[in-house]
Amino acid sequence: MTAVIDASLALAWYFPDESSALAEAVLRHLEGAALFVPALWASEIANGIVVGIRRRRVTSASKDQFLVLLAQLPIQIEPELFPEHVQQVVALAEAYQLTAYDAAYLELALRRSARLATLDRELRRAARRAGVSLLPERLD
Repeated sequence: MTAVIDASLALAWYFPDESSALAEAVLRHLEGAALFVPALWASEIANGIVVGIRRRRVTSASKDQFLVLLAQLPIQIEPELFPEHVQQVVALAEAYQLTAYDAAYLELALRRSARLATLDRELRRAARRAGVSLLPERLD
């Protein structure tokens, strides 16, 4: 299986108040999968960690365990978007009323013929409309 994982799912593995059996089940389901993320994913993860620490949702010490978890996953970071990919990201953002950031995940899933692993409801809605399979299949 090939999957694109977004920051909303990965950060749910980190924040105790967002952690759920569903997010943990997706993590187990991804074992052995080829995992891809757009280059912006690393910045989104870093920002999520920083904001979580500032808002006292997590401690600075807990970030090390989370980063070890992420390092153990076979995540392949796609290089920066090439001009032809930027055009597709903009088209997807316009077509599905997404941010360019979310459209980058959708574009990568389409390009890689991958499932999209996300907890973001708007991105999930757009992915369904674009014909992209989702992980988890349902949020409820």
